[in-house]
Amino acid sequence: MTVRFGVLGAGRIGQVHAAAISSVPGAELVAVFDPVAEAAQSVREKYGADIRSIDEIAASDDIDAVAICTPTDTHADLIEQFSRAGKAVFCEKPVDLSVKRVQECLQTVAETKTTLMVGFNRRFDPDFRALKSAIDAGKIGDVEMVTITSRDPGAPPLSYIERSGGIFRDMTIHDFDLARWLLGEEVETVQAAGSVLVDKAIGEAGDFDSVNVILRTASGRQCTITNSRRATYGYDQRLEVHGSKGAASVENVFESRVTVAGKEGYQRPPLVNFFLERYMPAYRAEISAFVDSMENGTTPPATGQDGLMALVLADAAVKSVAEGRVVMVSEILG
Repeated sequence: MTVRFGVLGAGRIGQVHAAAISSVPGAELVAVFDPVAEAAQSVREKYGADIRSIDEIAASDDIDAVAICTPTDTHADLIEQFSRAGKAVFCEKPVDLSVKRVQECLQTVAETKTTLMVGFNRRFDPDFRALKSAIDAGKIGDVEMVTITSRDPGAPPLSYIERSGGIFRDMTIHDFDLARWLLGEEVETVQAAGSVLVDKAIGEAGDFDSVNVILRTASGRQCTITNSRRATYGYDQRLEVHGSKGAASVENVFESRVTVAGKEGYQRPPLVNFFLERYMPAYRAEISAFVDSMENGTTPPATGQDGLMALVLADAAVKSVAEGRVVMVSEILG
């Protein structure tokens, strides 16, 4: 079986998914849409895809699935449109910035019995998956504490900040999903702190650039997340899980594995620059997992419900900072 894709949106992340689809066995890129003609043409020239409108892709008999890589405020409407058109849907996170709107969208997905996978690519990073396999195999015993460090080398443009939904819904949301995946239990409480330490313009836009979050499950398992929009030394991505019998960790990825030792001490190459370099294998692996779920008729490994719960934790973090208290997740879900 070959899964034939349309890609909606040919910006940076759309280009990433177009490349992933074109490299995955069992996947074929058939069509692309983007309102910017040059962006769509770029995908056409690289991968041979047709340029079609959104409605044309929805009506196309030669397309089985779409990858939604358009701005966040279009995601829920497009998921519903393509669910009703009988297409499987892979959608970049988040489904929407409103919990209520996500719940409405997931109801449509359920009614149409559509395959929906949300793009939490870090679940598919080879090192993170190996760590999860070690946990599932019982090598560190029962999970007790998770520590996630995620720091970008620099802040995105202010125009992006202003429509991103804020750092918790845009950046930390990846870590909220990782936390749920690794804790093995749903989070019960969220406590967050946020500061503006990198660029005061980010604060003037109503956001933070430096945050910490503590998550706690009903059984007492904890996760600490630290995010920053500035890391002068490169893209900082580290993970540790402490358990009753030991610990498992993933360190940063460097441009090469070579270490040079001399009288000045030990010298190592710099960290990889940003998420495209760090997580490109993960993007290919998640598209492969989506294709496998379609071929086998199984539930995708990152569902719409996973997308909803990550957003719920983000909203709880926003509320925690605003009110200076621990927030119950049940307060957000209602």
